[in-house]
Amino acid sequence: MTPHTPPAVVRSTGRHIGEPAAVAAMLTDYHLMTEAEKGLPVADATGLPARYRAEIQDPRTAFADDTVFLAVDDGVPAGCLVVTAPDAGTAEIKRVWTDPARRGRGIATVLLRAALAHCTDRDVTTVRLSVWRWRTSAIAVYERSGFRTTGSWDPREDLVCMEHDPSVVRDRSPAAQAAQDAAQLAGGVPGAARHPVPPPDEPDRIAPHP
Repeated sequence: MTPHTPPAVVRSTGRHIGEPAAVAAMLTDYHLMTEAEKGLPVADATGLPARYRAEIQDPRTAFADDTVFLAVDDGVPAGCLVVTAPDAGTAEIKRVWTDPARRGRGIATVLLRAALAHCTDRDVTTVRLSVWRWRTSAIAVYERSGFRTTGSWDPREDLVCMEHDPSVVRDRSPAAQAAQDAAQLAGGVPGAARHPVPPPDEPDRIAPHP
């Protein structure tokens, strides 16, 4: 059996997203699923709140000052992630989405590693994200990527706020790597151990888009 090739990650500023239609489609799926999970299902994107519709209709404008990461798996857009522009040394990761048909290939982990490397390059000292409490598989992925639960900065109920602990990523010792591999085998990312993903010090897998 031919081993699965880890996905490539294309990074671009929001105003220069190279695949706006693909990003818009994934944002549509993301927001529709989120509203359904909150108990507020809508038939299509026209029923979403205005701020979400704006992202879908024109992601280049909605994320103009941010950085957008697009995962490409076997030549197909398969996941996305947005990193907000740094503000006083803090950046936020949001809109993390993986195509349900391609989950279990480590795509979210590759996106997170690319985003964290990007933040490190820009001297971001605090990387944070928020996730709905019921998304336990996503929380497990974030924890394995070095995020830890912290005090809430958002008043919405059932929202878990997390910040990145850089020491988790910096520790590349054999013991630390073995512990992370064991966590992958036991955790909620099927196939992650079978399909290794690139460590954050392999920039050749992260292709900036002008």
